[in-house]
Amino acid sequence: MSNERLELLELLRLQPRGSCNRHSDRIRVLIGSLERSQPADLSTPQGIAQLEGVWELRWSSSRQPYLAVAPWLENLQCLSPAQGRGMNLLRAPGPLGALTGIAVEASIAIKEGSRQRVEVRFQRGGFAGRLQWMRSVNQSFPAWLDITVLDDDLRICRGNAGTLFALLRRSDLRLSDLLLG
Repeated sequence: MSNERLELLELLRLQPRGSCNRHSDRIRVLIGSLERSQPADLSTPQGIAQLEGVWELRWSSSRQPYLAVAPWLENLQCLSPAQGRGMNLLRAPGPLGALTGIAVEASIAIKEGSRQRVEVRFQRGGFAGRLQWMRSVNQSFPAWLDITVLDDDLRICRGNAGTLFALLRRSDLRLSDLLLG
């Protein structure tokens, strides 16, 4: 395990949600180093298996409120490449999170011939939890994520709008409990 990876994991794990912003410059340097030394490879069964699961956004270069990292918010991404499904979920942390949240579901696919690109097609969005209310999403542009670093705990990706993301696996949450039926 590289020193850069350990330092990045420490910054992402040990800081309260949202406090990593004061370390943004260092996080960017660490991400760049990891992208060069440990690039993701989704062209293998192991790479696809590592992508599967629940991931929590811990740092983002975006200023958009729905890509926020804040102490009062869990910003989760649920990925099941085997089923061709994904979901972004914003919810309160702790037991209240199971009651309600805002979700956007998508179909996902590893781009043929690519080692890092995941194509995303948003399908429906709305409220998720005990009461669900979802409606169709009209996506007028192709969306994608390049998964640039991926291991059992850490995922770094770059979005089609140029946003850089750092996510940690949430092994305490089950994908089957969160993905909407």
